[in-house]
Amino acid sequence: MLVVIGRIGRAHGIRGELNVDIRTDEPDRRFAPGSSVVAGARTLTVTKARHHGGRLVVAFDEVPDRNAAEALHGVVLEAEVDPADLPEDPDEFYDHQLVGLEVRSGDAVVGTVTGLVHLPFQDTLAVDIDGREVLIPFVTELVPVVDVRGGFVTVEDVDGLLDPSKAENAASDLEV
Repeated sequence: MLVVIGRIGRAHGIRGELNVDIRTDEPDRRFAPGSSVVAGARTLTVTKARHHGGRLVVAFDEVPDRNAAEALHGVVLEAEVDPADLPEDPDEFYDHQLVGLEVRSGDAVVGTVTGLVHLPFQDTLAVDIDGREVLIPFVTELVPVVDVRGGFVTVEDVDGLLDPSKAENAASDLEV
């Protein structure tokens, strides 16, 4: 299974190095020398990777110079990951492992995880509740339990979180 691990930014220098916007929690593992990444229709082999000025600079065997590097600007990088493989940190999960999990609140099953939305400040679970998509901030205070092997996540019962009509500022509560 392919998972997104980065996006190629601008060329760095004249020797074909590239700035990579990291989209993985395991950049040292995914961009280790000798590893392969998928860049569109091409497979690239990492020659070296280093952190420089808060960014990851990567060199690939197949990118010999700045011209070749500039041609890859904006390309999404993916890595082949075994679907059963878990990240090294027990509090981290791959997106595909969350999709399909039951969403529980208290003792009740309230929905199903349909995806994960990566926002600038935090990730958000997309949940199907009776055919309606609800977005839940993926933070420990609201999603205290993630049990991939057990097939569920637990969501706190906060007014308005799972049912917007119960929010304090719901339209039904407003005077017109």
